[in-house]
Amino acid sequence: MRDHLTYLLLGLGGGGVVAALAMGVVVTYRASNVINFAHAAIGMYIAFTYYELRRSGDLLLPVLGLPDRVTLVDRPTVASALAVSVLLAAAVGALVYLLLFRPLRAAPPLARVVASLGLMVYLIGIVDLRFDAAASLHLDGPLSPSLVDGLGVRVPADRYALAALTVMVMAILWSVDRWTRFGLATRGVAENERGAVLLGLSPTAVGLANWVLAAVLAGLVLIAAAPLSGLDPGGTSLLIVPALGAALVGGFRSIVTAGLAGLAIGMLQSEILNLQTSANWLPDVGLQKAVPFVIVVVGLVVVGRRLPDRAAVLTSRLPPALEPSHTMVVTAGVAAAGLAGLLLLDSTYRSAIIVSAIATIVALSVVVLTGLVGQISLATYALAGTAGFAMVRAGASLGVGFPMGPIVGIVVAIVLGLVAGLPAVRVRGLTLAVTTLAASIAIEELVFRWSWFTGGAGGARAPEPSLFGVDLGISAPGDGYPRVAFGVMTLVAMLAAMALVVNLRRGPTGRRWLAVRANERAAEACGIPVVQIKLGATAVAAGLAGLAGVLLAYQQQVVSAGSYGALQSLVAVAIASLAGIAVPAAALLAGAFAAGGLLTVMLDSISEGSSRYQFTMNGLLLMLIAVRYPAGLVGVVRRRRR
Repeated sequence: MRDHLTYLLLGLGGGGVVAALAMGVVVTYRASNVINFAHAAIGMYIAFTYYELRRSGDLLLPVLGLPDRVTLVDRPTVASALAVSVLLAAAVGALVYLLLFRPLRAAPPLARVVASLGLMVYLIGIVDLRFDAAASLHLDGPLSPSLVDGLGVRVPADRYALAALTVMVMAILWSVDRWTRFGLATRGVAENERGAVLLGLSPTAVGLANWVLAAVLAGLVLIAAAPLSGLDPGGTSLLIVPALGAALVGGFRSIVTAGLAGLAIGMLQSEILNLQTSANWLPDVGLQKAVPFVIVVVGLVVVGRRLPDRAAVLTSRLPPALEPSHTMVVTAGVAAAGLAGLLLLDSTYRSAIIVSAIATIVALSVVVLTGLVGQISLATYALAGTAGFAMVRAGASLGVGFPMGPIVGIVVAIVLGLVAGLPAVRVRGLTLAVTTLAASIAIEELVFRWSWFTGGAGGARAPEPSLFGVDLGISAPGDGYPRVAFGVMTLVAMLAAMALVVNLRRGPTGRRWLAVRANERAAEACGIPVVQIKLGATAVAAGLAGLAGVLLAYQQQVVSAGSYGALQSLVAVAIASLAGIAVPAAALLAGAFAAGGLLTVMLDSISEGSSRYQFTMNGLLLMLIAVRYPAGLVGVVRRRRR
């Protein structure tokens, strides 16, 4: 019993972090109708800034074009570093709201998701650029880590302090919301912005104050929590997943419910970790990371409606999905150019062509489900990884070779995709994005950490593909790597994937996709089986993701859980949106933008080290596209031509 109590109390620290981030998500959502997927990334940047300021006295600047850092003082105190961090967080929150999310207040859900993903990508990239990885940060937080005796157990004081501060902030926010004019104004703007304007309220001022408050709260809580869990740009940014689960429990409206749910999630995750260490029958996988997904799915399946009600907005106003007229001609030309590059260029460019071809297939998966059907899915790489590992396991355990091994992997990805896509029957838009992101984390922790399936920490080696005695593998000595035969196989797979998507888009299936995308209620009234259309599109998208996953396994040769991370799914949606998420041909451009693809190699050939800025620039361009050109770069070109 004492062990259970100890772990529950230890979970107060993580629960306090989740609760504080969840309350920040609720605050920004009520103020601007935005689910900010970059909320934890904002706090991550502020935390890095604080600890770097404490280490060197330098302030990390988050804007490209400005100096990397500015020296303030030699060794700032805790109080002065916190003061600077709070001011910086307030400035970041204000700029993000005024420049990015205020212009998107009436935009469709996809544009707001894309903008927040672009902000997350930008902040992760800017920290990687600004922070000197060789310098280790001393994570000496402002809270005391000394042990405290209480209830018969010894627990670090910072756990109690984090929980107490979270509850205090929760009480303050609730009191402000319930009893002050500012809280009344926030509720009024959230309910009816036009009515609030008629009453003399300023939605911009109300939203600005709430975004500043949320950014400061995120920065302070991650500064305090850094000694508990460490600081990592990608991992810390993904703390948004349990925070979104807690916010969803509160309906993105109740600060108190979201805060209490966050505390409960942290304590439950800690107790599950305790049970895994004491109970041999529990699998040694990341069960605690699946808690947010279970909470999200149970809440949505129980509460969600199958179709929008009469008060729902009828049109999603996604980017226009024009008829693909010359897509296959363009794709064939790109494939021919890729073949010439494989035959004539050196190994660096051959690798880039292969990476871009595989990334094009990933982008096609996003185009089908999100661009053509309107279902915002953030689990593409989770399905790709499932296919890759299933293909490797089928070869190791059953002796299934090429091409049956990849087929087995693709089928497994389709089945898992249909299971993960079941919530789409009842939910849509931003809520579905939250669900699929939680599902991606759950798959990564439950499936990819399963040693029998994935080979454990060392990963699993993919078999070399061969057909009729022809070696199609990537391995070759010296400059022969990667082999031209493998590159040709990826280009053929890219052509086949594009042909599948284009033919479906031109046929009756594509017309049904667009009908469901435009108006689910009207499509149902016209006799279109909305549920079957959604699940059918999910199966197609999962199959394309599975195809990319098995090709990635062959390309990387040794695959592990890190080969298919949740962050890669977010980046895939972001890059597809940057290129043009509703146009199949735009997937070719998205493939060129992929990390390690053609753009990376071309930037490095122009100036050594230029590709270091690619990730950050992609995020910056994505925010610009979301605000000014929601149809993506391809849409911009088409509009200019017209």
